[in-house]
Amino acid sequence: MEALKLNDEEFNLISSLVYNKFGIKLGEQKRALIIGRLQKVLHAGGFLSFKDYYKHVVSEPSGKALLNLVDKISTNHTFFFRENEHFDFLYDSILPGIIEGMQSKLKPAVRIWCAGCSSGEEPYTVAMVISEFFKSHNDEVDIGILATDISTSSLEKAAAGIYPAERMELVPLAYRNKYFTPLKDGNWGIKSHIKKMVLFRRLNLIRRDFPFKGLFQLIFCRNVMIYFDKDTQRDLVSRFHRYTASNGYLFIGHSETLDRSTGLYKYIKPSIYQKYSIAQADLRRG
Repeated sequence: MEALKLNDEEFNLISSLVYNKFGIKLGEQKRALIIGRLQKVLHAGGFLSFKDYYKHVVSEPSGKALLNLVDKISTNHTFFFRENEHFDFLYDSILPGIIEGMQSKLKPAVRIWCAGCSSGEEPYTVAMVISEFFKSHNDEVDIGILATDISTSSLEKAAAGIYPAERMELVPLAYRNKYFTPLKDGNWGIKSHIKKMVLFRRLNLIRRDFPFKGLFQLIFCRNVMIYFDKDTQRDLVSRFHRYTASNGYLFIGHSETLDRSTGLYKYIKPSIYQKYSIAQADLRRG
């Protein structure tokens, strides 16, 4: 089957559509990625060119073609315990602080958002770390982990919670034995009590407002903003700030940076930032 070529006009049409709808910046270096990931889609749909495919996507009334496009384009590379320093910090510093700050409550609440959760390894790692911290006292804490992504296929994989053996290599043996079930086909399945801790939902991060009523003590958005331009990153961080509890944390990827001149978060350590408390914010404004 002969590969279809992507000319400059078609590249600009597709990259502009993806940017305007999802905030993902596809520079010239992504041309080969677009060609490689969309070839099967074009051949399966009987399209004779990328322009024909583009016309179909923008005119298809249900929006499914557009979702399928971003599904194919968005990069979904992740693994359990990725950038493990973050999970050490969660266990050693954040969770003890949350509990200390809520001793007056009968049932402390922990709210965490994993934005750009891909196939679920990140939120499930968070759930396992929290379970390990509270051990047999999970029922005494109100734990809620929201995991969102733009990709419907990734969310389906995440909700299923089944992973091939090679994805388990970085999972500590104690965690593997405690929180996974080996399956007959060689895969591993997340145990039900961990799956129940995570709520998976589809969400486009460039929407103006997020449909949340409460605030999060911790937001993970790691290795996601590298696909956005500077303006989109700045707007997204501003929205994250709106939904971060006072003294709450924002974790980004090690290859990403946060513009500290905005005064929204203070630097704690590489790729870990904390929202100023109300008193600190008032002091800075004063």
